[in-house]
Amino acid sequence: MMHFPPTELVLDAKGAVYHLGLQPQQLAGKIILVGDQDRVAKISRFFDQIEYSIQHREFVSHTGMYQGKRITALSTGIGTDNIDICMAELDALVNIDLEQRQEKPNKTSLEIIRIGTCGMLQAAMPLHSFVLSEYALGLDNIAHFYPIESSEEESHLLEQIKRQVAFPDRIQPYLSKANQELIEKLDGPQISKGITITSSGFYGPQGRSLRLPSLMPDIHLSLGSFEYLGKQIVNFEMESSAIFALGKALGHKCTSICLGVANRPQEIFSTGINEAMDALIEYVLKRI
Repeated sequence: MMHFPPTELVLDAKGAVYHLGLQPQQLAGKIILVGDQDRVAKISRFFDQIEYSIQHREFVSHTGMYQGKRITALSTGIGTDNIDICMAELDALVNIDLEQRQEKPNKTSLEIIRIGTCGMLQAAMPLHSFVLSEYALGLDNIAHFYPIESSEEESHLLEQIKRQVAFPDRIQPYLSKANQELIEKLDGPQISKGITITSSGFYGPQGRSLRLPSLMPDIHLSLGSFEYLGKQIVNFEMESSAIFALGKALGHKCTSICLGVANRPQEIFSTGINEAMDALIEYVLKRI
């Protein structure tokens, strides 16, 4: 049985995991991840009861009950670096005995759904579309630090993307599939599905140029033109690749569903998302 010393499994004075500030009893088996701290309260106001409300750094968590389901809403901040922290500590909360610092013999599989915003890469998709991620292609480097095996399907699809999209040599993308059970729960007539691109930044890495020009100014157009066996790349965001890759390796069920706030090909951006985001939150809560 693996033992984790204090330098590897870092806990605070209360015995909570170091960054999230959570103890095992404060975490539900169904978890909604959001980037924005303020969005946690927008989710928990739909709860019938809030059991725990905790904040440490940018990580805000509310755990409570919604129509008989125990759910934790947790903010991660922006980017896959924070996702690395969140996924490791969420797994530790359920699969490591924190007092004994030993791996538990019987593993718990969490359901983890990211609710976020995204830029859409298909011109025909209207603003405020609900975009469900079937796969996530990571342009970050998180998965390269772990022994994560790709399935034959993932490897084949990644090769097709690399053939059609010219990435700079210094970028080594990876691809992970979302959990099919969660996809089926969240799918519906109003849903757009496809491949999500997870970028390591918001400006240059997504082809935006302000005073410092991007080396890939047309990457959003190249990605949007990809098509293979009916599969398309549908959106840009900044967290899903690490959620899917780490979640799969750790035995958790993961997917993302985002509100489309920008149509990149049409160069239009939403002027207000509150009502649409509330509708997306309710949609997810009823189905998980």
